[in-house]
Amino acid sequence: MEKSDYIFGIRAILEAIDAGKSIDKVLVRRDLGGDLAKELLEKIKAYDIVMQRVPLERLNRITMKNHQGAIAILSPVGYSRLDTLIPALYEEGQTPLAVVLDGVTDARNFGAIARTADCAGVDFLVIPERNSASVTSDAVKASAGALFYVPVCRERDTLSAVRKLKDNGYLIVGASEKGAESYVKADYTVPVAIVMGAEDTGISPEVLKACDTLVAIPILGNIGSLNVSVAAGVILYEAVRQRLESGFKKN
Repeated sequence: MEKSDYIFGIRAILEAIDAGKSIDKVLVRRDLGGDLAKELLEKIKAYDIVMQRVPLERLNRITMKNHQGAIAILSPVGYSRLDTLIPALYEEGQTPLAVVLDGVTDARNFGAIARTADCAGVDFLVIPERNSASVTSDAVKASAGALFYVPVCRERDTLSAVRKLKDNGYLIVGASEKGAESYVKADYTVPVAIVMGAEDTGISPEVLKACDTLVAIPILGNIGSLNVSVAAGVILYEAVRQRLESGFKKN
């Protein structure tokens, strides 16, 4: 992590929040107390900023300077809100294409998916608050800058995000080796959200159940699965193919 990626010290973090800095999350020492700490915790809650209680050792690994038990990790870009994007895209006359990442934790995979998403005309990405890669400088580098262009919505959890998308007319397509049909059989010409799972365990069971359809990519060799960023690219470009053949044009 580069020095420009974080702010340490309670007062400095409070000032950063008031100044409207894009904050990815705040790491707070588990036993942190006192009036100033209380003010910080109240402001974190008021601004709906992700907070993690961590041991002192984790904070010290980031910096040995006087962090006062709190370090804010900055985001190079701000997050978008799903509640705002969903109606806005419909109002623009779009047929939205989204990618939901359920537990993708590697910044390089996240960045690579974002890069492909931008090239494929994806309208937005969705990630959960926890157990997920986020928009850091490493992810931006891996995306070749695509994360400056593709909106990223960070929801409390993947399941609630998927349900929200379903309630708003999105077809939820889950990419899984458990899929009963080939990825080319799904209809990507409707409002659709493609769900990609964690690098090691795939889509979580509760999110799998919430998907409208599960699709699989044929595997003909000895390795059981593709890298998640490669798999996302394969499916996204099937969506591109279908949409181009149907005469889609980006507004």
